[in-house]
Amino acid sequence: MRQLLAAAIAAATLLFAAPSWAQSPPNVLIVGQIAEPKSLDPHVDTAVNDFRILMNLYDGLVRYKDGTLEVEPSLATSWTISDDGKVYTFKLREGVKFHDGTPFNAEAVKFNFDRMLKDDHPFHDTGPFPLAFFFSTVSEVKVIDDMTVEFDLSAPYAPFLSNLAYPTGLIVSPAAVEQYGKDFGRHPSGTGAFKFAEWSANEKVVITRNEDYWDGAPPLEAVVFRPITDTNTRVAEMLSGGLDVMVEVPPDNLSQFRDNASYQVYEQAGPHLWFLILNTKDGPFAKKEIRQAANYAINKKALVENILQGTAEVAAGPTPPAFAWAYDDKLQPYPYDPDKARQLLKDAGYDGSEVTFYVTDGGSGMLDPVAMGTAIQADLEAVGMKVKIETYEWNTFLGKVNPGLEGKADMAEMAWMTNDPDTLPFLALRTEAFPDKGGFNSGYYSNPKVDELLEKARESTDQAERAKLYKEMQEIVRDDAPWVFVANWKQNAVTSAAVENFKLQPSFFLMLQKVAKP
Repeated sequence: MRQLLAAAIAAATLLFAAPSWAQSPPNVLIVGQIAEPKSLDPHVDTAVNDFRILMNLYDGLVRYKDGTLEVEPSLATSWTISDDGKVYTFKLREGVKFHDGTPFNAEAVKFNFDRMLKDDHPFHDTGPFPLAFFFSTVSEVKVIDDMTVEFDLSAPYAPFLSNLAYPTGLIVSPAAVEQYGKDFGRHPSGTGAFKFAEWSANEKVVITRNEDYWDGAPPLEAVVFRPITDTNTRVAEMLSGGLDVMVEVPPDNLSQFRDNASYQVYEQAGPHLWFLILNTKDGPFAKKEIRQAANYAINKKALVENILQGTAEVAAGPTPPAFAWAYDDKLQPYPYDPDKARQLLKDAGYDGSEVTFYVTDGGSGMLDPVAMGTAIQADLEAVGMKVKIETYEWNTFLGKVNPGLEGKADMAEMAWMTNDPDTLPFLALRTEAFPDKGGFNSGYYSNPKVDELLEKARESTDQAERAKLYKEMQEIVRDDAPWVFVANWKQNAVTSAAVENFKLQPSFFLMLQKVAKP
């Protein structure tokens, strides 16, 4: 078996180097990714591009049920919640081992969360852990016995179980972290359906079947993730047989694949928002009227219809409509009104100063970002704003945007796919989420009422009350316009007809545990 697998992976490697591509190896799935992963440490990562790999290497205590954002047991077989909503007790699955052969148990769970949350943990310096915010209410993790672990929360926290199913909640091998330290992200070890085999920078990440997987060994012998940042190259390789799966298909090419019996196109609505972060701290967008002007100036309907070719809908505010229970469907998108934009600019005293606009050449959920950026630049210049675009590779782009725009740029493209209506606003719109405080509020938006509403919403265990609070937040944020709200996307992918049991998930993750390729 090992010889056959090695031969298949070797064939795949030769396939990459060939000037033209033949059919990919049997029982090895070749996936065309949109960017090189940053890390394979789930506690360090923030990008869905990386999550698509991680969800096949690791498990969490819970996971999303197939086709939903509801949680079900995974490494925990059951759990109880105290009456006050502040104590969660999990019974763990017995007999599970990490890929490095060490046992999964309550001590391993405690290690994972203490590593992220406790500054004095001996391996806290293997971070940073930017999404540890998800577990900020965890005051202590207690080992009750080898197969029982308790989480004590400082306050009730409605998204807790959902966040445990998110990649930040995936469980890594303590022994591997102890062995590799800061380099663990290049030597990952989890309990998932696939094991890490190889990472060749800017070429491929290879994962192989875990024969001892607790939920049944997957049909595939291996999966090879190839980072291909150029969309035309990804399409060409898909058409020539060098890829079995391509994620985030450019809208221009969807019909090309739909009309060919050799391929299967998949689409799935999900909790996605594509927006522009505006620097509310310095520069022209420090004034609300100029931020509103940008929202009126950009023809979002044209972006959705012409560039995205109907694969998205115009966004009305900071909450995606996929969260139906929390979404304010009375909220209307900013209409395209360049005359109103010009008047707002004039009334606000815009002096014609140049706006620096960060654009990426590709990345998780970024929806043809170069073409989008160019069209946005033209719309803003049409109402009298001077716009200078600076374009960066995805990981470089994140390295510039995530630390904050102050002194560097006035606006930046961004996309988020989230698991709960709490996640994006809590991590990117609160005052306590400024970059220097560990959050992703790169535009420094601050409104005390929004802070208050978000704090109340995450502590309420009444979904109707949470919905009311989120809807009030959406109205305020829409009016304050810290972002330009552009689009909610329907994710897509294309596979070769030979691929079986492939599905897209509303989480936007790529779950390959049941996929086959005879």
